[in-house]
Amino acid sequence: MKVLIVDDEPDIIEVLEVCFQLRWPGTTIVAADDGEGGIRLADLEQPDLIILDVGLPDMDGFEVCQALRRFTQVPVIMLTARGEGIDKVKGLELGADDYVTKPFDHLELLARAQAVLRRIQRADQPSRPRSIVVGPVSLDPGSREVRVDGRLVRLTPTEYNLLYHLARHAGQILPHRTLLAKVWGREYVDEVDYLKVHIQHLRQKLGDDSQAPRLILTERGVGYRLAVPPEME
Repeated sequence: MKVLIVDDEPDIIEVLEVCFQLRWPGTTIVAADDGEGGIRLADLEQPDLIILDVGLPDMDGFEVCQALRRFTQVPVIMLTARGEGIDKVKGLELGADDYVTKPFDHLELLARAQAVLRRIQRADQPSRPRSIVVGPVSLDPGSREVRVDGRLVRLTPTEYNLLYHLARHAGQILPHRTLLAKVWGREYVDEVDYLKVHIQHLRQKLGDDSQAPRLILTERGVGYRLAVPPEME
């Protein structure tokens, strides 16, 4: 496994290197102390995971994350000294997979890294070949292709997994905690912001109106369901 750490504090890089190599012996660590260097190394080294600090000397981590998402879907965990909820949502909206506030517990960070990597591995595993069709939405679990009215829609692994579970239980309300446990893992059952951001992304990519959705419906305070057309009920 290869991990890219983008942080301008040498002590944090050193501690994280030790932690990752103790948890996953043989891990290769590459590091950059600014945003431009991080973007360059992400392209050059093709890491399996990126640990990205928000407070960098040349550009903030949000800008770096946005730049990364133009050419890679490698999982990104953001580190920040800020505890504001708005920053967490902003990071997720720009494509981060997780968010840890400094000072952080190293065991917690490793657990979150493991959960992120587990989601990616699960997404890469072959699924049952039978297609799922719900109204205009079709999923091919073999190829992981998603189409809406025949149009190919490109989703991230997390977005695909979220839609897959909604489609498998089309017409049923899936509670927030259930979706979080199935898609992110049981460690995330209270992270409702993660779910809201990814539902928003899904609606945008599926062409669903976020103000008056017709595909992914919100059951306020409870969860979400994928709408079933009348002929399927």
